[in-house]
Amino acid sequence: MKVLLVDDHAVVRQGYASLLRALLPEVQLREACDGEQALQRVQEEIPNLVIMDIGLPGISGLETTRRLRQRLPQLRILFFSMHDELPLVRQALEAGAIGYLTKSSSPDVLVEAVRRTASGHAYIEQSLATQLACNPGSGGPDPRLRELTQREFEIFVMFARGLPPRQIAEKLCISSKTLSNYQTLIKNKLQISSQAELVHLAIDSGVVRVGLESA
Repeated sequence: MKVLLVDDHAVVRQGYASLLRALLPEVQLREACDGEQALQRVQEEIPNLVIMDIGLPGISGLETTRRLRQRLPQLRILFFSMHDELPLVRQALEAGAIGYLTKSSSPDVLVEAVRRTASGHAYIEQSLATQLACNPGSGGPDPRLRELTQREFEIFVMFARGLPPRQIAEKLCISSKTLSNYQTLIKNKLQISSQAELVHLAIDSGVVRVGLESA
């Protein structure tokens, strides 16, 4: 089984890589630190499964997934993220992921998810699957969120979590001017005029939770 693990935090990525190699000795594991490298790795050799983080620098995990699925519609992608907000889970599935798992999961659950998704079976962490079933619909409770593109939604979440503009621009590898343009476009689409309104909308829609630390 060929698996590509995509995560921008080297220590975290190498830790999970070691764990997967130990628990799944049949896995041939490759690593990528961002979306660009993931696209290159898949072009060099198509894996059975891509394990994708959401918060990647430059091209986000959502956008990387969308591009990979455009090129290879049958490619299987499992999101492995620290975030468990339903709108983010829905965005990942809409981008083309076959599964979603949080990093708080036990090693046994990770192994099960990898085996199932690599075999072509959908896998969503049980607690998330239950919440999705109880809260049908896409794009979050507020219909305005459905107007955002995947990149706009990602920036919206970062602003809602309180990340400073400079940090957001650096994380996404874009200029401050480009980020400012995104911010204006997002506010126009959401029909809001202030950061406070943006945060309230995010909390009301379940995109972020009060007291949630940014990452």
